[in-house]
Amino acid sequence: MNSPVNALNYQLLRLGAVLELERRARAAAREELGFLIVNETASVVHYQQAALWQDVPAGDDPLLLSGVAYAERGGPYYMWLARVFAALAREDARQARPRQPRVIEPAELPEALAREWPEWFPANALLCALDWRDSEPAGYLLLGRADAWTDSDRQLLGALAGTYAQSLLLHRRVRKPSVLRQLAARKRPLAIAAAVLLALAVFPVRESVLAPAEVVPVDTAPVRAPFDGVVGALRVNPNEAVRAGQPLVSFDRTQLQTRYEVTKKALDMAREEYADTSQQAMSDDKAKARLAMLSSKVEQEQAELVYDEDMLRRAEITAPVDGVAVFDDSSEWIGKPVVLGERIMVVASPTRTQLQIEVPAASVVSFQPGAEVVFFSNLSPDKPAYGKLTFASYSSTVAADGVMSYAFRASLDPGHALRLGLKGTAKIYGPRRALALWLLRRPLTVLREWLSI
Repeated sequence: MNSPVNALNYQLLRLGAVLELERRARAAAREELGFLIVNETASVVHYQQAALWQDVPAGDDPLLLSGVAYAERGGPYYMWLARVFAALAREDARQARPRQPRVIEPAELPEALAREWPEWFPANALLCALDWRDSEPAGYLLLGRADAWTDSDRQLLGALAGTYAQSLLLHRRVRKPSVLRQLAARKRPLAIAAAVLLALAVFPVRESVLAPAEVVPVDTAPVRAPFDGVVGALRVNPNEAVRAGQPLVSFDRTQLQTRYEVTKKALDMAREEYADTSQQAMSDDKAKARLAMLSSKVEQEQAELVYDEDMLRRAEITAPVDGVAVFDDSSEWIGKPVVLGERIMVVASPTRTQLQIEVPAASVVSFQPGAEVVFFSNLSPDKPAYGKLTFASYSSTVAADGVMSYAFRASLDPGHALRLGLKGTAKIYGPRRALALWLLRRPLTVLREWLSI
């Protein structure tokens, strides 16, 4: 009574397992499907070993084994199975039999493979061609066990083989898109990003350079040493307003005064000698002959006296124009020896100022007169002063910081009253150019120097 019922329940359980396995096969990912075929098929049909060979692209592993996550491709078992599947596939292609699960006998294989069969695989093997309709097999599933295969086993495996073939073919057709296809799928965002980058690269921006700057006078009247000597006193203080003709610097007159007195005494003696000789010349021919020489001596002494008087007058230097006396601390000049032409101070107008800008040679670009200049003083950086470039040097010199620099000068707009000597940073604006070229100007310069082009 119970035997037919138990048999029916067993068949129903197996059928339910087949349906569940088919559902899982259809839902499995491409990487999970092969593992499910060689391992989870045991929930429907008992076997000891299983091997799946499938037609995959180059680079993928065509052979999957039960009980292991990854097959060792260089192992002897793997290589033997690969040769067995190749031989079975050739035999299956020659025989136009219906592709149903069939029992494999070792004798069907080449002698070398058949001789190694007992070492690697169970005696009873069943081959399932995983094909769908009239298409070529998507793979072969080889199952092995010690017991013989029954008709019910082959029927269940035949039903599963169709589902496995469908799933394998589906994953083969719906593969991961190539890089080009991915780019094509995302070409619109990429095109938008490329367009934005291109627009930014060609967006015109104004060239600009930051460089140290100082407020200097426009017209300066330098006060220089008229001769080699020692500064005796300074009559004005630094930054003091002066008028034209006002005494500024006095030189030490001790040596000049002594020389003047000696020359004056020598002139008096020459005149006396000339007067005495003139009286003697009336009766003495020799004295008369000396008159011309004594006259020349008097003239020479007179000229030296005039020169000494001029040197005494020049020892007192006066202001050449109205303005402000610009120089360092007066205590540094008193008693200091100077040479002819050495500048002691300058007299300049405090209201006529300009910017002196020292641009390093590595940062200079093509600036034309009239370019906009913005000056940020160290005292009030939040209140910039504006002006226009008036002069650009073509030759570089060593600046105070020891860097080769080009000298630029800029006039200040009316309303910007900046005191002389004020220092800060000036920004010079140049012509507009593409943003990409402006950002890459330094790398391109280094590359050009490295390539010597």
